[in-house]
Amino acid sequence: MARRRKVGNLLALPLLALLAPGRPMHPYEMATVLRRTGKENDLRIKWGSLYTVVRNLEKHGLIEATSSGREGRRPERTVYAITDAGRVELREWLRELVAAPESEYPRLQAALSVIGVLGPEEVTDLLGQRLRALEAGIAAERAALSGYPVPRLFLIEAEYALAMREAEAGWVRALLVELTEGTFPDLEMWREYHRTGRMPAELSEDWESLFVESPEREGGRHPE
Repeated sequence: MARRRKVGNLLALPLLALLAPGRPMHPYEMATVLRRTGKENDLRIKWGSLYTVVRNLEKHGLIEATSSGREGRRPERTVYAITDAGRVELREWLRELVAAPESEYPRLQAALSVIGVLGPEEVTDLLGQRLRALEAGIAAERAALSGYPVPRLFLIEAEYALAMREAEAGWVRALLVELTEGTFPDLEMWREYHRTGRMPAELSEDWESLFVESPEREGGRHPE
């Protein structure tokens, strides 16, 4: 189980990594480097929260201010360096993220959990659109990866993202084959539901059972 981090915002991870080589930086410089290295492609970055994350890292002793100065009319800039505690946190956090799988909930997974709301023909069309977009993106990413003249160490996160998209494309492609060839289980019941607007008899009993209170299902507890 993942432990609770003093600063849990994932933006803290690349910020600590930027400071790890020992070069102090001010937040504006950190943001510039993150943008130039495309880190917004690797995690959701809310740029407006960067200064808040920096302050929290300082508050918990993971970074420390080393100097503060002003250039011309620019606002005063505080320069930060990583602390020993910050180096320990960075390494432990990385070890946990790499070694321990955790559940993630992509938007597609949320949609698939209630996909029966749409008819199978429409779902087939929508998945076809998704597959074409995935294939175009995969081709572009492959071309981009082959054109970067940098060590592979600096590209492995892009390789991982590409592998995940390729896996998704493969899964979508296989599902489309089942839908178009009619081999998807319960396809006729799905179609019947959308033709008639009524739950097929084969499914109605299972559906109704979801609304029956069951201490066994709830672990002996009832919702508040």
